[in-house]
Amino acid sequence: MVHLDGFDGPMDLLLELARAQKVDLWRISILQLVEQFLAVVRSIPAVRLEQAADWLVMAAWLAWLKSRLLLPEDDGADTDAEDAAALLHERLLELERMVQLGRWLGARDQLGHEVFERGQPESLVEIDRSGLAVDVPQLMRGYMAAMRRRARKATYQPRPPRFWTVQDALARLRRMLGTLMPVDWCGLEAFLPPATAADGAGPLAETGRRAAVAGTLLASLEMARNGTIELRQAEQFGRILLRERMAEDPAAPMQPEGERP
Repeated sequence: MVHLDGFDGPMDLLLELARAQKVDLWRISILQLVEQFLAVVRSIPAVRLEQAADWLVMAAWLAWLKSRLLLPEDDGADTDAEDAAALLHERLLELERMVQLGRWLGARDQLGHEVFERGQPESLVEIDRSGLAVDVPQLMRGYMAAMRRRARKATYQPRPPRFWTVQDALARLRRMLGTLMPVDWCGLEAFLPPATAADGAGPLAETGRRAAVAGTLLASLEMARNGTIELRQAEQFGRILLRERMAEDPAAPMQPEGERP
């Protein structure tokens, strides 16, 4: 702030009014302006250098404008005055931009006032205690090997169990007829396939035994329908007997002789 005869206010406003010829520079005392400038600089030891430089530039421009009024005019005065006015205008615009920038910076959030850092940030350092010493090529080779093993991994497919079919039973009956007491009645269980050690004693083995009984029964019914063998069952749910049909006496009564368990 400057206090002069004919003006009381900030120095930048005085410079702007002088540039626009809205203040009477004849009444402005350059001596008072310089004395007040020196008094402010001396009274405030902690004044910023940038601010003091701005004040000095404005005071110099005011002194230069006042000197233009005191000096006699010459032939190139008009040209010099126009150049000086243009230069002064650029300086004022630059000063205005600096003031706006300072206000913008002052309005932003300041660290420690509106914005605060984290009190105790966590450490992102990881310590490897595995003792492994590997490099990037080894890491890439290991990764590619793991991916290849994953691609080659086959899906588990359990082996399907093989049950005794009707075709298997037909082949076994035809092969055994004529060699296993052809004139005697034999139980159906005599033509079942022999159990193996792989069958075990679990549910699968029981299912396989039932499939063998069903397949042999269906095969014997098919051969009886064709006239190859004879079937007999004395009672309901009783034991099923079979023998090869006798060609010389097809109507002979079926009597069990020497039944085999």
